[in-house]
Amino acid sequence: MDSNEVISADDSHLVPVYHKFQVVLSRGSGSLVWDQNGREYIDCMAGYGVALVGHSNPHVRKAINQQLEKITTCHSSFYNEARSEAVLALDRISPPNLRSYFLCNSGAESIEAALKLARRATGRKKLIAMTGSYHGKTMGALSTTWNHRYRDPFGPLLPEVEFVPFGNIKILREKVDERTAGVLLEPIQGESGIHPASEEFMVEARKSCDEAGSLLILDEIQTGLGRTGEMWAHQAYGVTPDILCSAKGLAGGLPVGAMITSEKVASSFKTGDHTTTLGGGPVVCAALRATLEFIEKENLVGRAKEMGSIFFDGLETLKAKHATIRDIRGKGLLIGVETRFDIRDILLSCMRRGLLLLYSGRNVLRFLPPLVIEPAQINKAIDILDQAFAEAKGNMRVS
Repeated sequence: MDSNEVISADDSHLVPVYHKFQVVLSRGSGSLVWDQNGREYIDCMAGYGVALVGHSNPHVRKAINQQLEKITTCHSSFYNEARSEAVLALDRISPPNLRSYFLCNSGAESIEAALKLARRATGRKKLIAMTGSYHGKTMGALSTTWNHRYRDPFGPLLPEVEFVPFGNIKILREKVDERTAGVLLEPIQGESGIHPASEEFMVEARKSCDEAGSLLILDEIQTGLGRTGEMWAHQAYGVTPDILCSAKGLAGGLPVGAMITSEKVASSFKTGDHTTTLGGGPVVCAALRATLEFIEKENLVGRAKEMGSIFFDGLETLKAKHATIRDIRGKGLLIGVETRFDIRDILLSCMRRGLLLLYSGRNVLRFLPPLVIEPAQINKAIDILDQAFAEAKGNMRVS
């Protein structure tokens, strides 16, 4: 199929729920992808952070191929070597007090499991989430997602969900009480513009949960696995959750999610309380194990910090040069660039020049490159951004 045929097939037959760019990606390696016409792009989108260890990572690919020769599906009512190896690999990198794992197929599913477990473990119904939050679009995850554009068409959602202004310690203290099952938050909010939580707020969230007998649930679907220069972003705050949610890059590009919790909290679930047909399948588990091995072997946690520093330095240079850049924030290789205008034209301009970026709201560029990105690729991305902002100058009204 040529590009026009691919685009026509998608547009004619797929439910139109995605914003589409007129590019047909057909191949990837490391931090680069190529379209069907052979054009190369630096990928700072990485499938919304999924290509954490790079596209078509050789170590992950080898593990997948080897598993395909053995068995491709094995329901969790049976034991399987690939699943056990994946769980042990997870156990090596998880917080020491969190040793129980529920494997599923996505980040939203890990949130669903966490919300159900919080209610089961505490016997309470009330859930606290944050303004600006994003946890997914299934009904439970959506109930704790802030953006009303996502929520309003599908109500009524879960009852007894209350929102606290992200970072407001006073209101958090008031909201978390003896009726609260769990407090759900992201250490760095992604969807609303790359906003890191303050240390004081994270510490207070932990303290408030302890005092009320509630569970602290951290959504590290985007921030985990080295993305911020720590294996888990919460480690920088000295705070440990009761439940930790992971997904995105966990299996090198294959669909997998994990809810991670303590043995004590996990024991609240009874047989049959929460299951999934495909979760913990052998192929994705082989990819999961290989991904975590690669992260550890190549020290991608330290690399994210190092490459992030190069990125931030380059972006600060652009900020000094272009008055249309308002702020730069984030940690490691999770970066947001806030502008003074709608970023759509910048995104398209960068794409024409061979750079793929994400949005985070109408005026924030989001960078989620693979952790294997090279310094030369970062410098080229900065050059492309420079050109895009220069092109936009004079065409956009600064606010």
